[in-house]
Amino acid sequence: MKTIALITGSNKGMGFESARQLAKQDIHVLIGARNSEKGKAAVKSLQDEGLSAEFLLLDVINEESVKNSAQAVANQHGKLDILVNNAGINPEYRQGIFTFEQLPFDLLIQIYETNVFGAFLAIREFLPLLRKSTAGRIVNVSSSVGSLTEQSNRESLYYGINTVGYNSSKTALNAMTVQLAKQLSGTTIKVNSICPGWVKTDIGSDAAPRTVDEGVRIIVQLATLAEDGASGGFFNEDGMIPW
Repeated sequence: MKTIALITGSNKGMGFESARQLAKQDIHVLIGARNSEKGKAAVKSLQDEGLSAEFLLLDVINEESVKNSAQAVANQHGKLDILVNNAGINPEYRQGIFTFEQLPFDLLIQIYETNVFGAFLAIREFLPLLRKSTAGRIVNVSSSVGSLTEQSNRESLYYGINTVGYNSSKTALNAMTVQLAKQLSGTTIKVNSICPGWVKTDIGSDAAPRTVDEGVRIIVQLATLAEDGASGGFFNEDGMIPW
């Protein structure tokens, strides 16, 4: 039976490239997106390359949408092998919001809705399908700006990046990774957080030094982790990142 992978927010950027790279490994990818037109266009692009893909209508900040998506996958495939929580936003960076005083409360809520609550909903609703896999893998796309160690270290490259909402949302996502790994201990499911680095995407901007191809390497690596691979960790291409 073919491996089934779902990548949230995957009609563009790192999500799309992650789907593409996984599909190249003979994995059937589900393009999770809330915009049907863009999602279907992404699927067609992959299919035009001879890759196995389908569109899944999924709005991670809408509980009913996530539940319906999980039911659709259950009906169509009966299981899920890989879940990549890629959907995320960072409106602060582009708007130049770097202080508590500048950050509107409703914007903070929007950030957490996508980056934290959306990932939680996807995990909660798709976990029963991941349990039906012989080797379930969950990859939470985080960031080194969510590392409390890096944010507290004046020598760190990430010390001066003070997007309060985005940074703390990734810290919260990392905390969920730790809690989930403890819950799943003793099962065949592995869950890890990753940092792709500063990548040229809508979030990272054109100023970023890393390409999308480079950014998704660690995602693909942990999505296809071997049986003896780690769980409950935080990684980039160079290895473990301190919490």
